[in-house]
Amino acid sequence: MFNSLPQALKVGDLRTKLLFTLMMLLVFRLGAHIPVPAINAEAVAQLLSGQLFGFFDIISGGAFKRFSIFAMSITPYINASIIMNLLQVIIPRLEELSKEGEEGRKQIAEYIRYFAVVLAFVQAIGMTFALSRTGAIANPGIGSYLIIAISLTAGTAFLMWIGEMITEKGIGNGISLIIFAGIVSRLPSQIAGVGQELSGGIIGYFNILLFIVMALAIIAAIIAVNEGQRRLPIQYAKRVVGRKMYGGQSTFLPLKVNAAGVIPIIFAMSLMMFPATIASWSAQDSAVNIFLNTYFNTGSIAYNLFYALLIVFFTYFYVAIIFNPA
Repeated sequence: MFNSLPQALKVGDLRTKLLFTLMMLLVFRLGAHIPVPAINAEAVAQLLSGQLFGFFDIISGGAFKRFSIFAMSITPYINASIIMNLLQVIIPRLEELSKEGEEGRKQIAEYIRYFAVVLAFVQAIGMTFALSRTGAIANPGIGSYLIIAISLTAGTAFLMWIGEMITEKGIGNGISLIIFAGIVSRLPSQIAGVGQELSGGIIGYFNILLFIVMALAIIAAIIAVNEGQRRLPIQYAKRVVGRKMYGGQSTFLPLKVNAAGVIPIIFAMSLMMFPATIASWSAQDSAVNIFLNTYFNTGSIAYNLFYALLIVFFTYFYVAIIFNPA
């Protein structure tokens, strides 16, 4: 595996794609540190320090708690994709487009982009008005609200463009790589936090070793399931031409065990951000905010149970869309 990377870099086209992907991800990480104008960064960081907003921060790679131009990350795009997939089942015209091959998929992708920008602007307006009640906006007013909303919307639109460019000219799925880069970017701070807890005697070496073993076992299980196949046997009919017999070979049709891939997880993650969005619109001491902080923070049993159920639901739903046994 370690020898394959230098070999890959010797291939001109592959090297160009790798460098392009890395440059686009670097732009994403730089943008995560550009603050939104007219915002009191310290007040926002204190307001968003609770566990309820943890998922937002994971997806955005820390951009949410910094309230940078990429604070919303690509969640509006994911939400638009979910809604569009649901509408394909309901609206016949969209269902026809999805079956028209590459041109139909391009048209649907264009609809998703437009819808994502609209959702991003609506979400940005909601976040702006929520912040206005907390004193986190430096100069409250219509002008400041519009600047903040447009900055957040433009950040999301730019991330969508980066994702599409990576998919088209780089390596892998751009949207998935942006999410991956956001999650991985938090690893250094998390490792530093574990080191502090270890030096302070809060956790022991056995706990860390156990965590590493469990993490490796889970990764191995994920790879095994993701690469697994169900092979359906196929027997070709025999035919006689003259005195010779042809055909009769047997082969198989490979069906992936995990046909949906990571899409259901991304959809579920996106929906699990709604409680945090609702909480941001309500007062901190309101019953709604207290309920959401109690039952929908990332460490609660209710949160993780609901998250698991959403993954199961979207797995069945997405497989039903992409795989037709008939």
